Amino acid sequence: MSINVRIPAPLRKLTDGQSDVSADGATVTSLIDDLEQRHPGLKERLCDDNGGIRPFVNIYLNDEDIRFLDGANSKLNDGDLVSIVPAIAGGS
Repeated sequence: MSINVRIPAPLRKLTDGQSDVSADGATVTSLIDDLEQRHPGLKERLCDDNGGIRPFVNIYLNDEDIRFLDGANSKLNDGDLVSIVPAIAGGS
């Protein structure tokens, strides 16, 4: 199974500058574990010490926020697109 993962600019230093990488996993959690094997350092940026996805990290599965699916347990299928989007704060 191959999942396409879109990497945000601040994390591309961990993927040798690549904006899109491939990874495997049946769920978002196992995908993050596979990403960590392929690109060490990614998991600590995405997950807290308990393994939960950090509150300022948004993950989309085929344009759906995983918070509205099954969160980190959201099931993945071959060819899915997972986008990692850091939350942006600011404004007036």
